[in-house]
Amino acid sequence: MLTTEGYIVIGVILVMIVALFKEVMRPGLTLFSATIVLLALGIITDKEALAGFANKGMITIAILFLVSEGVRQSGILNRLAQTYLPRKRGKMVFLIPRIMIPVSFLSAFLNNTPVVIIFAPIIKKWTEKLNLSSQKFLIPLSYATIFGGMCTLIGTSTNLVVHGLVIDNGYQGFNMFEFGRIGIVITAVGTLYMTIASNKFLPGKKILFNAKSSTEYKDYSYDIIIPEGSNLIGLEVKNGRLKELNGLFVRSIRREGNIIETQKGAFNLIAEDQLHVEGKSDRLNYILANPNVKLNGIDLVKNLPKNELKQYEAVLSPRFPGIGKTVAEYNFYEHYQAVVLAIHRNGERLTTDMGNLVLKEGDNLMLLTTDKFIQSWGDSKIFYLTSYIRDYRTTGTFWKKWMAFIILLIMITGATVGQFITSPKGISFDMFYFAAIAAVLMVWLKIMPHQKYTKAISWDVLITIAFSFALSKALQNSGAADTIAHATINFGKGLGPVGVLAAIYLLTSVFTEIVTNNAAAAIVFPIALSAANQLGVDPKPLFVAIAVAASASFATPIGYQTNLLVQAIGNYKFRDYLKIGLPLNIIAFILSILLIPLFWQF
Repeated sequence: MLTTEGYIVIGVILVMIVALFKEVMRPGLTLFSATIVLLALGIITDKEALAGFANKGMITIAILFLVSEGVRQSGILNRLAQTYLPRKRGKMVFLIPRIMIPVSFLSAFLNNTPVVIIFAPIIKKWTEKLNLSSQKFLIPLSYATIFGGMCTLIGTSTNLVVHGLVIDNGYQGFNMFEFGRIGIVITAVGTLYMTIASNKFLPGKKILFNAKSSTEYKDYSYDIIIPEGSNLIGLEVKNGRLKELNGLFVRSIRREGNIIETQKGAFNLIAEDQLHVEGKSDRLNYILANPNVKLNGIDLVKNLPKNELKQYEAVLSPRFPGIGKTVAEYNFYEHYQAVVLAIHRNGERLTTDMGNLVLKEGDNLMLLTTDKFIQSWGDSKIFYLTSYIRDYRTTGTFWKKWMAFIILLIMITGATVGQFITSPKGISFDMFYFAAIAAVLMVWLKIMPHQKYTKAISWDVLITIAFSFALSKALQNSGAADTIAHATINFGKGLGPVGVLAAIYLLTSVFTEIVTNNAAAAIVFPIALSAANQLGVDPKPLFVAIAVAASASFATPIGYQTNLLVQAIGNYKFRDYLKIGLPLNIIAFILSILLIPLFWQF
């Protein structure tokens, strides 16, 4: 029977879930608020509220942020990406695994977000060079990082959160590659599925199996104006083509407030027409040098030399100071010497009435600026990603690349074999031990600038994790976990522990699609623990199910940060994730229910 405290805890968590879904506040602050309410009502103590900050798993995640930043700063990931990407067009069945397998391997040992931040612009440039649609490859890139994260203890923060909760509750934690038993299988099957499905279900023109196909993909958009006196006035745009606009496809014409779609039919241009055109990244210089057209927004950068102007894209992070303000209120040119040409959001390109658009996390801004922008803001955490769309960004010297690789290798090897070493002084040779050494070496050897070490850490993620431990404790203290566990057992009692395993997996999967994956794992953990105790079985299979389900977030862009990132730069719509990701969620669920009981006995 649910107690009054149990009702309160469930009510607070439901309100928290709604707040997270509606993005009322940042996740860390939302969980902090929920924790304070429970503390004020006496459901948890102050020590229980703050216990997450002393959890070794949470501290390990913080240290791994530093290690990942050191690897990113070294430039080794840029070099790897440029080395293994194919030089020539090929069949889709070979191109997708060529990208996904190496990325999954890297993501098994590095934070997923910097992997995507580095690889996404490189893949976008690579697809343009080979006349391929980048939309066929960016979602697979994100999914590959999720696959890799499932394979090791450090592959994703969720695994470490579950590991920390397991230890806090008196059970033996997971070793370095234990999750790989299920993770490698899901990675293999998932990669095979994406190899078959990407070309069919993802947006963008279908890539023909004929490697000699000459279809030209135009991934970049520009808005140009036909000025008075232009030689283009009176010329006919037929089916989106105008030979005088070399290499540009006219998608639409804005005339006197009306939009004219030009893909079919013929239309004559008049002065002050605003054309939405598509082309390759090199068309910007052509537009700037063409006296018969004017780039929309060029008047705002009249103080900058035209021959130095370049088009950048920048994805806004939660730290961006203009979040919640309109483009007009937050003067971009004043802050960054850059003009916003367009905003890509949820697969839509927004150019109309941009001054009144409210800036949001994940917005992909197309900017017109100079090299000074990337020099000043390239490593800033106010942007998830900043990229000059025509260049690969390379950083780091030869020795930094190799030193970062060696340090990473030592960390992985040490954490793997450390569990078999017994120290006479009681030192635990675990992931925390070796990650801490690796982070310090990254700083001492100047692979990672010591001045920026606080910026490398995602504090909101850490705060979310720390207070998710408090919510987990509240579910246990109030008896809510026991009650929900009893209902879960009744739901799956016909199938015994396997039925409960399926119910726990599905519950976690639903939560992780609407709230953060770490919070989802922490909320479901006490329910799984109580269910195992009531059934009298080993809870470890249920803990594994939570870790897998919390990471297997494929059906929405909001469930996983890398999905949100590639949505911004790939111009995907919500339905694109649902179409290709929902079957993948089902595949991961089926594999988990079949394999987890085989690898971890109840």
